[in-house]
Amino acid sequence: MGLILRTFSSSIGKKMLMAASGSFLGLFILVHLVGNSTSFLGREVFLSYAHHLHRLGFIIPIFELTMLTVFSFHIVLALLLLLENRKARPQQYAVVNSRGGRSLGSKTMIYTGVIILVFVVVHLLNFHFISRELPIADVVRNTLRKPGYAIFYIIGVLALGLHISHGFWSLFQSFGIEHPKYTSSLDRKAVIGGFVVGLVFALIPILALLVPGFLL
Repeated sequence: MGLILRTFSSSIGKKMLMAASGSFLGLFILVHLVGNSTSFLGREVFLSYAHHLHRLGFIIPIFELTMLTVFSFHIVLALLLLLENRKARPQQYAVVNSRGGRSLGSKTMIYTGVIILVFVVVHLLNFHFISRELPIADVVRNTLRKPGYAIFYIIGVLALGLHISHGFWSLFQSFGIEHPKYTSSLDRKAVIGGFVVGLVFALIPILALLVPGFLL
């Protein structure tokens, strides 16, 4: 217990816990991305995926509670680290160096984090906490065909991709898994990975808006 408290109280410990919780959330995002991508294969494939998912029964609420706990823990850690950084460096540097992870993803982490939080809440209200009168394929199609929500969805998932791009890089840094020979390669792969995640998610509302037969 004492070791856990000491780890949580140190800045390095918080960053490691932040990376660990972010990794868990990132794994969920990848699984969710694969599941949502079945919509590209047609209505029947997407409905089959949703049907198999709901057959998990009691596992689903347990997993949802776990996700809520990890997500909340991730937010608390982010706020604590933000306050620590502001306290340690009340004034911004006159010159911003792009090395050492200072990328667009790192400089916008707090902003993309807020966008993601709002996006998750709205997304759950529109797709999870609803009556099941219609098949999920119809719910997805009808909701994403609304231009306002489609644009909101695209902004949310692109912010997610940008957030992930730095999160992937900081994961290795937090656990000391870095080397000058591979750092630049990790930077590029993190940016590409985040871009791909955001783009694939964004394709769903784009298809819903532009393709009349999407999920019909």
